[in-house]
Amino acid sequence: MKGDRVEIVVDAGDTTRTYEVVASRAGRRVETAVRRGVVEVSEVTRSGSVVRTARFMATRVLALVEQPVPREDSSELSGRPLREDPES
Repeated sequence: MKGDRVEIVVDAGDTTRTYEVVASRAGRRVETAVRRGVVEVSEVTRSGSVVRTARFMATRVLALVEQPVPREDSSELSGRPLREDPES
C-alpha cells in the first residue's frame, strides 16, 4: 500500500546507518525476507514484479522496523462492531 515503509538500521563498523524502503506509488507494497544470511527488503507491484530491492548481511542488521500506513476499517466507518455479542 502506498506509504508503507521499512527502516533498516545497519552496523557500519564505528557507526550505524539507517536505510528506508518506501512503497512510493499506489498499489505497491514493501516485503521483507531473510534468506541464507541475507535480509532482503523489496518494493513490489500488485502483479508481484519487484521494482527495487535492498540487501543487507543479516549479521550486520541491528533493527528492522516495519511501519505500515494506518488502514481504514469498515467497522470504524460504520460505527458498528463487526459481530454482535450474543450475551447482550
